Amino acid sequence: MRLIYHGGVQAVPCPEIRKTRYTKDFGYGFYCTGLKEQAIKWCYRKGNNGAVSCYEYTPSESLNCVQYEENDKWLDFVAACRKGIDHDFDIVEGPMADDQIWDFIDDYLDGNITREEFWGIAKFRHPTHQISFHTERALQTIKFVSHDEVRRNG
Repeated sequence: MRLIYHGGVQAVPCPEIRKTRYTKDFGYGFYCTGLKEQAIKWCYRKGNNGAVSCYEYTPSESLNCVQYEENDKWLDFVAACRKGIDHDFDIVEGPMADDQIWDFIDDYLDGNITREEFWGIAKFRHPTHQISFHTERALQTIKFVSHDEVRRNG
């Protein structure tokens, strides 16, 4: 068991998988991170206030899970998800593409840069981490513990 966090506009005691109008790094799912500071930053994407929900995550060997590092397999997987290609993983874990990395992925997808050029210019702001839950069975591995309200100073 380990603690993970979800940052958003409000606390999420009962997580759901929602399809949005755009795809994320690992496709549609419920996204968390092992880094509380990163979850706090996620709170501010839509304003100056938010909530960081804390969950206990207990991995399950019966689920189809994958963990990526910053390498070609990660790039190919994120590129496929960006194109809207579905996958059959219950849980995906790995680095997060920030806005700058997203732009480079777009350039890669559009054929404007090669794979080698991508890795030459992509600079990850460390540390980053995300874990995404893509099925109802996957959501059963997390248990809501608490939440903290956050407010941006200023």
